[in-house]
Amino acid sequence: MDIKHLQYFIEVANYNSFTRAADHLFITQPTISKMIKNLENDLGVELFDRSGKKLSLTDAGRVVYEQALLINKAFNNLETEMDNLLGLKKGHIRIGLPPIIDSTFFPKLIGRFHQKYPNITFQLIEDGSKKIEESVADDSLDIGIIMLPTNPNLFHHVSFIKEDLKLILHPTHPYASKQKVQLADLKDENFIMFNKEYALRDLIISSCNRAGFNPRIMSESSRWDFIEELVACKMGVALLPESICQQLSNQVQAVEITNPSLDWNLGIIWRKEQYLSYAAKEWLRFMIETISPNSCDVNKL
Repeated sequence: MDIKHLQYFIEVANYNSFTRAADHLFITQPTISKMIKNLENDLGVELFDRSGKKLSLTDAGRVVYEQALLINKAFNNLETEMDNLLGLKKGHIRIGLPPIIDSTFFPKLIGRFHQKYPNITFQLIEDGSKKIEESVADDSLDIGIIMLPTNPNLFHHVSFIKEDLKLILHPTHPYASKQKVQLADLKDENFIMFNKEYALRDLIISSCNRAGFNPRIMSESSRWDFIEELVACKMGVALLPESICQQLSNQVQAVEITNPSLDWNLGIIWRKEQYLSYAAKEWLRFMIETISPNSCDVNKL
């Protein structure tokens, strides 16, 4: 049995005639008669009383007719929904974003996408890179924005921002007047760090270790603006991406860090071998073509 059997059956029941139903469907009368007979054989019941002059439904036929109407309606709704999805008239995308990212960057990008696809909705989850990776891995999120590197065996990824970290100081700090500060010179400083969910924290600690010291962590936060305020209150120093430093107030001073310089590399990830909705795929195409057009073949998404 397939949907055509039920649709042909509905037409015959509506017209009480094989001939009129066949004419309406632009098929031959023997074809529709055979389809109905096959349906009756599949169900093991007679659907029509053919003994009289007028074709009529049997008791079983009336039950099947009521259910066939529901099934056909659901099938038509499914076709409409699929058309909506394929035409991207609707959809929902779950994206993980680190709070450390420029607060104006993604709203502008999403706004441009919304103008093109106004009925696609977004769920934006702010979290650290580690948690975002976990959520993409377990399908709680479709797409994540994280600090690279990531696990290439588990995720596809595209890099789109790479910039230096800068040292954030109170303006009265002795190093605030310098143009450059070596990382090893910070061995006696108190550090204001992101919390343990943030890969940036791991980068800073491992870089300090390679420079010969373990950073003394005075305080932790999940918000860069709170870190800025703590530095402004002379609680310690911090290391933040250059794009964030451009948004800081004059309560703090940004200084270049050297020997080594620290790179902050932000990228898009999505799970390998994981189903992505049409809306999520289109968002990936749109985002990659907008911010990193030469990074991968978007036609393969």
